[in-house]
Amino acid sequence: MEPVVSVWSEDRFELGEGLRWVGGDLLMVDILRGRLLRLAPGDPGPAHELAALDVPLGAVAPVRHRAGALVAAAGTGIALLTGTGGGSAAVEWLGRPEDGAATPMRMNDGCCDPHGRFWAGSMAYDGTPGAGSLYRADPAGGVTRVLDGYTVPNGPAFAPDGSVMYLADSAEGRIDAYALDAEGLPGERTVLARVGEGSPDGMQVDAEGHLWVAVWGGGRVHRYAPDGTLDRVVEVPAAQPTSVCVVGDDEPVLMVTSATVGLTDPGTGDGAVFALPVEVPAAPAHHFG
Repeated sequence: MEPVVSVWSEDRFELGEGLRWVGGDLLMVDILRGRLLRLAPGDPGPAHELAALDVPLGAVAPVRHRAGALVAAAGTGIALLTGTGGGSAAVEWLGRPEDGAATPMRMNDGCCDPHGRFWAGSMAYDGTPGAGSLYRADPAGGVTRVLDGYTVPNGPAFAPDGSVMYLADSAEGRIDAYALDAEGLPGERTVLARVGEGSPDGMQVDAEGHLWVAVWGGGRVHRYAPDGTLDRVVEVPAAQPTSVCVVGDDEPVLMVTSATVGLTDPGTGDGAVFALPVEVPAAPAHHFG
Protein backbone atom coordinates (compact mmCIF):
# COMPACT_ATOMS: atom_id res chain seq x y z
CA MET A 1 0.00 0.00 0.00
CA GLU A 2 1.28 3.49 -0.87
CA PRO A 3 2.17 5.47 2.30
CA VAL A 4 -0.23 8.30 3.13
CA VAL A 5 0.76 11.90 2.43
CA SER A 6 -0.08 13.97 5.50
CA VAL A 7 -0.38 17.73 6.02
CA TRP A 8 2.46 18.81 8.27
CA SER A 9 1.10 22.03 9.80
CA GLU A 10 -1.68 24.59 9.61
CA ASP A 11 0.57 27.14 7.88
CA ARG A 12 -0.29 28.11 4.30
CA PHE A 13 2.37 29.83 2.21
CA GLU A 14 2.09 32.11 -0.80
CA LEU A 15 5.21 30.64 -2.39
CA GLY A 16 6.74 28.14 0.03
CA GLU A 17 9.99 26.82 -1.43
CA GLY A 18 13.61 25.92 -0.83
CA LEU A 19 13.37 23.12 1.74
CA ARG A 20 16.82 22.43 3.27
CA TRP A 21 17.82 20.03 6.07
CA VAL A 22 20.44 21.96 8.07
CA GLY A 23 21.87 20.66 11.34
CA GLY A 24 18.66 19.10 12.55
CA ASP A 25 16.51 22.01 11.39
CA LEU A 26 14.31 22.04 8.33
CA LEU A 27 14.59 25.45 6.69
CA MET A 28 12.36 26.86 3.97
CA VAL A 29 11.51 30.21 2.40
CA ASP A 30 8.39 32.10 1.38
CA ILE A 31 9.99 33.60 -1.72
CA LEU A 32 7.97 36.67 -2.61
CA ARG A 33 7.69 37.78 1.01
CA GLY A 34 11.42 37.35 1.63
CA ARG A 35 10.82 35.15 4.67
CA LEU A 36 13.23 32.55 6.06
CA LEU A 37 11.42 29.94 8.15
CA ARG A 38 12.24 26.93 10.30
CA LEU A 39 10.11 23.82 10.64
CA ALA A 40 10.77 21.28 13.38
CA PRO A 41 10.69 17.67 12.12
CA GLY A 42 8.77 15.59 14.63
CA ASP A 43 6.72 18.61 15.66
CA PRO A 44 4.08 19.51 13.07
CA GLY A 45 3.48 22.95 14.54
CA PRO A 46 3.66 26.39 12.93
CA ALA A 47 6.82 27.55 11.20
CA HIS A 48 9.12 29.90 13.11
CA GLU A 49 10.27 33.00 11.23
CA LEU A 50 14.06 33.42 11.39
CA ALA A 51 14.36 36.50 9.18
CA ALA A 52 12.42 38.70 6.80
CA LEU A 53 14.30 40.43 3.99
CA ASP A 54 13.10 43.38 1.95
CA VAL A 55 13.79 41.45 -1.27
CA PRO A 56 12.58 38.05 -2.51
CA LEU A 57 14.42 35.10 -0.93
CA GLY A 58 14.75 32.06 -3.20
CA ALA A 59 16.84 29.55 -1.25
CA VAL A 60 19.55 29.21 1.39
CA ALA A 61 22.37 26.83 2.31
CA PRO A 62 24.62 26.66 5.40
CA VAL A 63 28.15 28.11 5.44
CA ARG A 64 30.97 25.82 6.59
CA HIS A 65 32.58 26.70 9.94
CA ARG A 66 30.25 29.69 10.48
CA ALA A 67 27.47 28.62 12.81
CA GLY A 68 24.17 30.19 11.87
CA ALA A 69 25.48 31.80 8.68
CA LEU A 70 23.70 31.06 5.41
CA VAL A 71 24.42 31.71 1.75
CA ALA A 72 21.30 32.88 -0.05
CA ALA A 73 19.81 33.43 -3.48
CA ALA A 74 18.09 36.75 -2.81
CA GLY A 75 16.95 39.82 -4.66
CA THR A 76 19.12 40.23 -7.75
CA GLY A 77 22.07 38.20 -6.52
CA ILE A 78 23.77 36.01 -3.93
CA ALA A 79 24.45 37.06 -0.33
CA LEU A 80 25.65 35.87 3.05
CA LEU A 81 23.08 36.10 5.84
CA THR A 82 24.12 36.32 9.48
CA GLY A 83 22.21 37.04 12.65
CA THR A 84 19.14 35.05 11.67
CA GLY A 85 16.87 33.94 14.46
CA GLY A 86 15.56 37.25 15.72
CA GLY A 87 13.43 38.23 12.76
CA SER A 88 16.17 40.20 11.04
CA ALA A 89 19.48 39.38 9.40
CA ALA A 90 22.65 41.15 8.28
CA VAL A 91 23.11 40.90 4.51
CA GLU A 92 26.55 40.84 2.86
CA TRP A 93 26.29 40.74 -0.92
CA LEU A 94 28.69 38.45 -2.78
CA GLY A 95 27.37 39.75 -6.08
CA ARG A 96 24.22 41.17 -7.65
CA PRO A 97 24.62 40.20 -11.29
CA GLU A 98 20.99 40.91 -12.22
CA ASP A 99 21.11 44.57 -11.16
CA GLY A 100 20.31 46.73 -14.14
CA ALA A 101 19.06 43.87 -16.30
CA ALA A 102 16.98 44.79 -19.36
CA THR A 103 13.90 43.31 -17.69
CA PRO A 104 13.36 43.22 -13.89
CA MET A 105 14.82 39.99 -12.51
CA ARG A 106 14.94 38.06 -9.26
CA MET A 107 16.83 35.06 -7.99
CA ASN A 108 14.95 31.78 -7.69
CA ASP A 109 16.12 28.37 -6.44
CA GLY A 110 19.65 27.36 -5.46
CA CYS A 111 21.83 24.91 -3.51
CA CYS A 112 25.42 23.84 -2.86
CA ASP A 113 27.34 21.11 -4.66
CA PRO A 114 29.65 18.60 -2.90
CA HIS A 115 32.63 20.90 -3.56
CA GLY A 116 31.16 23.75 -1.53
CA ARG A 117 30.04 25.96 -4.39
CA PHE A 118 26.61 27.61 -4.33
CA TRP A 119 24.55 27.58 -7.53
CA ALA A 120 21.42 29.66 -8.09
CA GLY A 121 19.17 30.59 -10.99
CA SER A 122 17.53 33.87 -11.94
CA MET A 123 14.26 34.60 -13.71
CA ALA A 124 12.32 37.58 -15.04
CA TYR A 125 9.34 38.74 -12.99
CA ASP A 126 7.27 38.78 -16.17
CA GLY A 127 8.51 35.38 -17.36
CA THR A 128 10.41 36.73 -20.38
CA PRO A 129 11.50 33.60 -22.30
CA GLY A 130 15.20 32.85 -22.02
CA ALA A 131 15.97 35.79 -19.72
CA GLY A 132 17.13 33.60 -16.82
CA SER A 133 20.65 32.43 -16.01
CA LEU A 134 22.43 30.04 -13.68
CA TYR A 135 25.13 31.51 -11.42
CA ARG A 136 27.89 29.90 -9.36
CA ALA A 137 29.29 31.49 -6.21
CA ASP A 138 32.75 30.17 -5.36
CA PRO A 139 34.01 30.03 -1.75
CA ALA A 140 37.22 31.84 -2.77
CA GLY A 141 35.10 34.72 -4.06
CA GLY A 142 33.21 35.76 -7.13
CA VAL A 143 29.83 35.09 -8.70
CA THR A 144 30.00 33.71 -12.24
CA ARG A 145 27.28 33.32 -14.86
CA VAL A 146 27.59 29.69 -15.96
CA LEU A 147 24.52 29.10 -18.14
CA ASP A 148 21.94 31.35 -19.77
CA GLY A 149 18.85 31.02 -21.94
CA TYR A 150 16.63 29.55 -19.19
CA THR A 151 13.20 31.00 -18.49
CA VAL A 152 12.44 29.65 -15.00
CA PRO A 153 15.50 27.71 -13.77
CA ASN A 154 14.76 25.43 -10.83
CA GLY A 155 16.98 23.22 -8.78
CA PRO A 156 19.78 22.69 -9.32
CA ALA A 157 20.54 19.33 -7.74
CA PHE A 158 23.71 17.25 -7.84
CA ALA A 159 24.67 13.59 -8.05
CA PRO A 160 26.14 12.39 -4.73
CA ASP A 161 29.71 12.62 -6.09
CA GLY A 162 29.11 15.99 -7.74
CA SER A 163 29.83 14.70 -11.23
CA VAL A 164 26.38 15.56 -12.62
CA MET A 165 24.18 18.61 -12.17
CA TYR A 166 20.44 18.53 -12.78
CA LEU A 167 18.67 21.76 -13.71
CA ALA A 168 15.02 22.23 -14.62
CA ASP A 169 13.47 24.87 -16.83
CA SER A 170 9.96 24.94 -15.41
CA ALA A 171 8.60 27.00 -18.30
CA GLU A 172 9.80 24.38 -20.79
CA GLY A 173 8.73 21.34 -18.73
CA ARG A 174 12.27 19.99 -19.02
CA ILE A 175 14.90 18.56 -16.66
CA ASP A 176 18.45 18.84 -17.99
CA ALA A 177 21.61 17.01 -16.93
CA TYR A 178 25.16 18.33 -17.23
CA ALA A 179 28.45 16.61 -16.51
CA LEU A 180 30.61 18.87 -14.33
CA ASP A 181 34.39 19.06 -14.36
CA ALA A 182 36.54 19.70 -11.28
CA GLU A 183 36.34 23.48 -11.78
CA GLY A 184 32.55 23.46 -11.89
CA LEU A 185 32.19 23.94 -15.63
CA PRO A 186 29.25 22.10 -17.23
CA GLY A 187 29.59 20.00 -20.35
CA GLU A 188 26.98 19.57 -23.05
CA ARG A 189 23.34 19.58 -22.02
CA THR A 190 21.37 16.36 -22.17
CA VAL A 191 17.66 16.11 -21.41
CA LEU A 192 17.04 13.78 -18.48
CA ALA A 193 13.24 13.97 -18.61
CA ARG A 194 10.27 15.99 -19.82
CA VAL A 195 7.18 16.57 -17.70
CA GLY A 196 4.02 16.48 -19.79
CA GLU A 197 1.45 17.62 -17.22
CA GLY A 198 2.68 20.38 -14.92
CA SER A 199 6.20 21.78 -14.59
CA PRO A 200 9.33 20.49 -12.82
CA ASP A 201 10.13 22.69 -9.83
CA GLY A 202 12.35 22.08 -6.77
CA MET A 203 14.55 18.97 -6.79
CA GLN A 204 16.76 16.84 -4.52
CA VAL A 205 18.94 13.77 -5.06
CA ASP A 206 18.67 10.90 -2.57
CA ALA A 207 21.33 8.45 -1.36
CA GLU A 208 20.66 6.10 -4.28
CA GLY A 209 21.30 8.89 -6.78
CA HIS A 210 17.63 9.18 -7.73
CA LEU A 211 16.13 12.61 -8.31
CA TRP A 212 12.99 13.74 -6.47
CA VAL A 213 11.12 16.52 -8.32
CA ALA A 214 8.13 18.62 -7.23
CA VAL A 215 5.71 19.01 -10.15
CA TRP A 216 4.12 22.46 -10.12
CA GLY A 217 0.60 22.44 -11.56
CA GLY A 218 0.51 18.64 -11.49
CA GLY A 219 -0.27 17.96 -7.84
CA ARG A 220 2.43 15.33 -7.55
CA VAL A 221 6.09 14.49 -6.96
CA HIS A 222 8.23 12.40 -9.31
CA ARG A 223 11.30 10.27 -8.57
CA TYR A 224 13.64 9.67 -11.50
CA ALA A 225 16.45 7.15 -11.85
CA PRO A 226 19.82 8.51 -13.01
CA ASP A 227 19.01 7.37 -16.57
CA GLY A 228 15.80 9.43 -16.58
CA THR A 229 13.39 6.55 -16.00
CA LEU A 230 10.34 7.65 -14.01
CA ASP A 231 10.66 5.43 -10.93
CA ARG A 232 7.79 6.68 -8.76
CA VAL A 233 4.87 9.13 -8.73
CA VAL A 234 3.40 10.47 -5.49
CA GLU A 235 0.11 12.37 -5.53
CA VAL A 236 0.03 15.48 -3.31
CA PRO A 237 -3.22 17.22 -2.24
CA ALA A 238 -2.08 20.61 -3.56
CA ALA A 239 -2.10 21.98 -7.09
CA GLN A 240 1.36 23.53 -6.95
CA PRO A 241 4.06 21.47 -5.18
CA THR A 242 7.25 23.55 -5.14
CA SER A 243 10.16 21.84 -3.37
CA VAL A 244 11.16 18.54 -1.81
CA CYS A 245 13.53 17.43 0.94
CA VAL A 246 14.13 14.01 2.49
CA VAL A 247 14.90 14.25 6.22
CA GLY A 248 16.10 11.56 8.60
CA ASP A 249 18.25 8.47 8.06
CA ASP A 250 16.63 5.61 10.00
CA GLU A 251 13.04 6.53 9.13
CA PRO A 252 13.35 8.99 6.23
CA VAL A 253 10.46 11.30 5.43
CA LEU A 254 9.92 13.25 2.24
CA MET A 255 8.80 16.81 2.96
CA VAL A 256 7.03 18.79 0.21
CA THR A 257 6.17 22.51 0.10
CA SER A 258 3.44 24.07 -2.03
CA ALA A 259 2.12 27.49 -3.05
CA THR A 260 -1.11 29.45 -3.33
CA VAL A 261 0.24 32.20 -5.61
CA GLY A 262 -1.79 32.51 -8.80
CA LEU A 263 -4.69 30.38 -7.57
CA THR A 264 -8.05 32.17 -7.66
CA ASP A 265 -9.69 29.64 -5.34
CA PRO A 266 -7.05 27.73 -3.31
CA GLY A 267 -8.04 24.35 -1.95
CA THR A 268 -7.59 23.27 1.65
CA GLY A 269 -4.15 21.79 0.94
CA ASP A 270 -2.76 24.51 -1.29
CA GLY A 271 0.17 26.31 0.31
CA ALA A 272 0.68 23.57 2.89
CA VAL A 273 3.76 21.53 3.77
CA PHE A 274 3.35 17.76 3.45
CA ALA A 275 5.15 14.70 4.79
CA LEU A 276 5.45 11.17 3.35
CA PRO A 277 7.48 8.21 4.67
CA VAL A 278 10.03 6.95 2.11
CA GLU A 279 12.57 4.15 2.04
CA VAL A 280 15.77 5.95 0.99
CA PRO A 281 17.45 8.82 2.88
CA ALA A 282 18.78 11.90 1.15
CA ALA A 283 22.33 12.34 -0.01
CA PRO A 284 24.35 14.39 2.53
CA ALA A 285 23.58 18.11 2.66
CA HIS A 286 26.37 20.35 1.43
CA HIS A 287 27.80 23.56 2.87
CA PHE A 288 29.18 26.67 1.21
CA GLY A 289 32.93 26.79 1.63
